Amino acid sequence: MARTASAANTEHRRAAIVAAMLPVMARHGYERATIQAIAREAGLTPGLIHYHFKSKQEILVSLVQGIVEFAQARFEHAAAKAGRPSERLRAYIEARLGLGAGAAPDMVAAWVMVGAEAVRQPEVRVLYQQAVAAELAELTQLVADCCAERRRSPDGAAALAAGLVALMEGAFQLSSAAGGVMPAGYAADAAISFATLGIAAAAKV
Repeated sequence: MARTASAANTEHRRAAIVAAMLPVMARHGYERATIQAIAREAGLTPGLIHYHFKSKQEILVSLVQGIVEFAQARFEHAAAKAGRPSERLRAYIEARLGLGAGAAPDMVAAWVMVGAEAVRQPEVRVLYQQAVAAELAELTQLVADCCAERRRSPDGAAALAAGLVALMEGAFQLSSAAGGVMPAGYAADAAISFATLGIAAAAKV
């Protein structure tokens, strides 16, 4: 029982540290988000931060992993009743861009921050590129499956998936910087239309 309680306390502390990194990054950027600043935000000592994480980059790795895992879990929940490939693709887009149950603006804002830091910091760029590459691979497969369902050539699946990723990343940025300007719910509808038209335009097989 003691081991279980200790493990739970460790996970709780790690989660608190990762959560504390968000506002520190928002105020100071990744480069100036020091261990001392993160510790103050979390209400912990720098020594405890170092006990749970070897470096600041390791905290960021956990942050990025948490965002990716959240997004994947939302997709899997949305796709639970999706049978056809087109339904799975729609579920994926809704999971990323939909405003319904499970939407998490704080996660979107965090992802935008990570992307902004990726432009400036090589170590952040590596993590960001890995996450985008994984999303691109999953979307490419979903689009290829939809092409097969519609008896269309999958040759353009990667390009169409890349367009969807770009659309989603742009929508995330706009939601954080100009949320009140864009029409509510536009992003998911636009992405679904983009995908539908792109698949329909592929050559028949």
